[in-house]
Amino acid sequence: MDSETLERLATRLAGRSESPAWLSVEIPFTGEVLGRLPCHGPPEVNAAARRARAAQPSWAGTPLRERSAVVLRFHDLLIARQADVLDLIQLESGKARAHGFEEVGDVALVARYYAIHGRKHLRVRRRKGAIPGLTAAWEERDPVGLVGLIAPWNYPLSLSAGDAIPALLAGNAVLLKPDPKTPFTALWAADLLHEAGLPPDLLQIVAGDASTGAAVVEEADYIAFTGSASAGRSIARRAGERLIGCSLELGGKNAMIVLADADLDAAARGAVRGAFANAGQLCIGIERLCVVDQVADAFLERFIDLTRSLRLGAGLDFGSDIGSLASREQLQRVRAHVEGALMGGARLLAGGRHRPEIGPYFFEPTILADVHEGMQLCREETFGPVVAVYRVETVDEAIELANGTAYGLNASIWTRRTSHGRRLASRIQAGTVNINEAYAAAWGSVDAPMGGMRDSGIGRRHGREGIQKFTESRTVAVQRLLPLAAPSWLGEERYSRLLSRLLRLLRRVPGLR
Repeated sequence: MDSETLERLATRLAGRSESPAWLSVEIPFTGEVLGRLPCHGPPEVNAAARRARAAQPSWAGTPLRERSAVVLRFHDLLIARQADVLDLIQLESGKARAHGFEEVGDVALVARYYAIHGRKHLRVRRRKGAIPGLTAAWEERDPVGLVGLIAPWNYPLSLSAGDAIPALLAGNAVLLKPDPKTPFTALWAADLLHEAGLPPDLLQIVAGDASTGAAVVEEADYIAFTGSASAGRSIARRAGERLIGCSLELGGKNAMIVLADADLDAAARGAVRGAFANAGQLCIGIERLCVVDQVADAFLERFIDLTRSLRLGAGLDFGSDIGSLASREQLQRVRAHVEGALMGGARLLAGGRHRPEIGPYFFEPTILADVHEGMQLCREETFGPVVAVYRVETVDEAIELANGTAYGLNASIWTRRTSHGRRLASRIQAGTVNINEAYAAAWGSVDAPMGGMRDSGIGRRHGREGIQKFTESRTVAVQRLLPLAAPSWLGEERYSRLLSRLLRLLRRVPGLR
């Protein structure tokens, strides 16, 4: 990613800001400054919202096939230009290139899915009328208007462009606030959408801190947020006060269960991916390993060996397995969780060290045992390359342990009997459950909804719910021949007896009930 491109993106944003404050975007690999952007306050957010609202009616009136064509062109451009955005994702977030490519693949999947299948989720649907033959009903869907997206730093392409696509395709304008650590990736994606044919002003990006996000909540007709549970609660309260909809994907303390009949080699590889992808900074990643005692030693031998072989590095290529933590704050949190657990009696099985000789925020992939209640690591989300191993005697104990947190985002079950795994999945209180995969199978199945239960949030992305949440439904009903009220010539009593007979009949007639 050349400096000229970064300057162009920054200049475009600066041209619409009168704020004296600026954001400095750090390169986690080195601690150097990647670039600077203006920090937008409420006046700039309000102005951006007005521009977006002015552009939205024309876009909503554009035929869906034309909106879909824009998204498909974006899909093709993204795949063709992936080298540029992979550099940018790595420079802003510090992740390994393979984990950056997960974002490119994810956004391409989402773009293709909604461009091709969005029509079936948005089309007018015929619904059963009150009285068959006499009442006809249709369900219509309109865009909500202006969608506010507040995106996190850990997946700066997936959780900005990936959420903007269904909102835009549904006919909305979008007001997007990326995290101040990773704004350039969102700006790059917006540039690519405009090159693909997205009308000017329809997608507005504002940069800033939490106060900027609060201003977005005040301007939008719907809020989609990905981030911490505490921030999510605050947004939900304000959305409730404003009587607007919101979807919130929040934290996770996700469990992976390894059963006695699991393929242990595959399970160990899956645990490495689940626990250490994106240096563990993944809300659907694995932070707790529940292993049936019968196979625990054999599994751990494989898992520890694979973990110790992982390559840490800061190159803009595929030569490293694990990248950096994103910031000093993340490093401090990870170190506090690990050091607190060790002081409380946990055993270190692998890793556990800060690696400043590689880069300021690198931390080794870490495995701990004997983690127990009272440790921060036991229940709080670490959001780093750290996993705790728990030995269990029975499947029931594993399920109880998996459900034993306030969160309910993702889970993973490893067994050769997939039908058994599916039955166990129905007992896990999580929005997604993967069998013989850590997280990617459910996340990548974009026709199915993805989201959290309990403290992991409300609402869903992906699938039907992932685009319909950005719409308002309208029911249109037509009454023919006879009114639903009693005709004057029949009288209320006789009408009620007639209607009662009709209701009894409808209950018994297939196709009408």
